[in-house]
Parts: sequence; structure tokens; C-alpha cells
Amino acid sequence: MIGTNTLKAKLRKGEGVLGAFNSLPSADAVEILGFLGMDFVIIDAEHGVSDLESCEHQVRAAEAVGISSMMRIALNLPQNILRHLDTGVMGAQIPQVDTAAEARAVVNAVRYPPVGKRGLAGVRASGYGIAIPLGDYTRKANEELILCVQIETVKAVENATEILAVDGVDLIFVGPTDLSTSMGYPAQSTHPEVMEAIEHVGKAAVAAGKWAGTIARDADAYEHWRNVGYQYLATGSANFLVEGAKHYLESCREREKAGA
Repeated sequence: MIGTNTLKAKLRKGEGVLGAFNSLPSADAVEILGFLGMDFVIIDAEHGVSDLESCEHQVRAAEAVGISSMMRIALNLPQNILRHLDTGVMGAQIPQVDTAAEARAVVNAVRYPPVGKRGLAGVRASGYGIAIPLGDYTRKANEELILCVQIETVKAVENATEILAVDGVDLIFVGPTDLSTSMGYPAQSTHPEVMEAIEHVGKAAVAAGKWAGTIARDADAYEHWRNVGYQYLATGSANFLVEGAKHYLESCREREKAGA
């Protein structure tokens, strides 16, 4: 957690940024996303099977190719969040945050004093206490680390204004799949009522001076959400494999039929 967070710098400039959730326990996948020019990767420690050691390898891979790393951390528990942040990841993304009180708990777990209550040690995130004095590191980490909370339920949408008012939260991310399920439309993320709720939260974030993120699986979705005010847009790394393999198989089999 040393140096400038390029993702945060782009968001501060008002730029739209593109990334991908990586649910594969693969540092190679992170490197490929970086070489392709993605702005960020979300190392997924909620869904998928990545353990803490795998997450740290993925953070190293992100650093090697110059891509900003976020990490979706499954449990909103201080010691759990602490261990994942100690890998040196550049941002924490916490799912299922429904209230301002839960958002404040995230801030306490992610930010060092005097902003929060995160514990300090000479671990990888701080350069093992060698690369930079620990006091300087805590100030730099509080400045550069991105804190994102996910809004994924009807309750969270209702409490969005209060969540957005919590100091220390930089970014909110609306999870459309879980939100659609909570609203009674399972996996219907483009249902008009779901879309309306996502737009409501995005506009509330912009009004509060916070950044907003959600899923954009294609260029049309990216354009739509950018026009609403969303900046932080992502899809899944597995989607690239699925779509690429599907296109390859269909194209080759069509040629096979044509030549038969």
C-alpha cells in the first residue's frame, strides 16, 4: 500500500474506469487483465475459492502489470478485513452493507487512526516496516486506499442516503443480481424497477460527492450507466472466457458446416 493509487486518481478526475471481478484463484488471470489495459481488478474473496495466500499472489500480479487492485472481502469483521488488507491491496470492497452503522464499522476496520481503528503491523502492505516508516505509511494508506461498500438489498437502497453520508466511504457499488433477488425479481437485473433503483442510488451518490459503481457487461450498459453518473464499472473475468470460447466454437462450427 505504498505509492499512488492510479484508480483513485482517475476517479478523482471524473473518468470512467473499467475492471473485472476475478473469481478465479489465478495470478495469471490478473496479469492478463493488466496487460489488456484494464483500469482495475476486483480480487474476489467472497465468491469463488481464492484463499488469503492466493489473494496476496493476485495483489503482487496486479502490481507487476500496473493495474489497481481492489478486493471483495466476504465478511464485515475487523480481523477478517485486516488480514486481507495486509496483502497490500489498494482497495476494499465490502458486500451486503445495509445500514450506515454497518458502513461505519467498515470504515473503522479499513482506516487507520485517527479515521478508523485498523490495527498496524510490519506486514506486506506497509513494506514490512522497512520501505517506509510505519507512521508515514498509515497516513499514505488512509489517503490512497479506496473504501467501497456494496448496496445489494431493498433495505440498503432505502438507507442509501445515510450510507453515503458516512465519512471514510469513497465509493458505493450496486450489485444488480442480489438487488434484483431482494426486490422479488431473481436474476432480472434489467427489470425496469431494478434499473430504476440502481439509477436512484447512482444519482444519490453523485449528489453526495461519492463515486458510484455497478456491473456493465457490454458497451451499451457502460454507456447507459456512465450517462447516469456511474464511473466504476465492471464485469466478470470468467465472462471473457465464456464469450471468447463461445464465439470461437460457433464460428469454427459454422465454417465446418459450410465446408461439409
